[in-house]
Amino acid sequence: MTFTDDHSPLTGSLLLAVPSMRDPNFARTVVLMAAHSADDGAFGYVLNRPLGQRVADLLPDQDLGALGQAPVFLGGPVAMDKLAFASLHWNRKRGTLRCRTHLSVHDAMHEMSMGREVRGFVGYSGWGKGQLEEEIKTRSWIISPPSRLVLNAKTDESLWSKVLEEMGPVYRLMAKTPDKVELN
Repeated sequence: MTFTDDHSPLTGSLLLAVPSMRDPNFARTVVLMAAHSADDGAFGYVLNRPLGQRVADLLPDQDLGALGQAPVFLGGPVAMDKLAFASLHWNRKRGTLRCRTHLSVHDAMHEMSMGREVRGFVGYSGWGKGQLEEEIKTRSWIISPPSRLVLNAKTDESLWSKVLEEMGPVYRLMAKTPDKVELN
């Protein structure tokens, strides 16, 4: 995918699946929107589906240095046969989360040497032209500004509820919604 608009308000945002999302690929996920364009679609990475592996587990024959210890996440249901690297860092001056994607092994190692967090992602989350906008219109996603929690909190399934709780009282209630409401 080629994206022509890095200034979309969705780029850099977090998408949180609504509690009623039933798609198993996205239920209770936090997706960092790496790129979005009304003309080209959107892509991002699920931040709270750790695979319990490190980069060295997937690339055992390479000299990776510190990159070998970077965690690997399930980034989404697209291209699950590929390992991609992204670096994340908080820009204090702007109050934004910066994400560099499509990093080579060499670039990922360089980003780590600059003190940035690097994660490996198997697969990514992608939407075609207009698809994400339609899902937002039907209220499948909650849009949130980037949160430092993405870097500071444990990045497992609990990240979803922690980000929601940070957003205010109504969202705190959503964060406490049981997985299977119909069983209550």
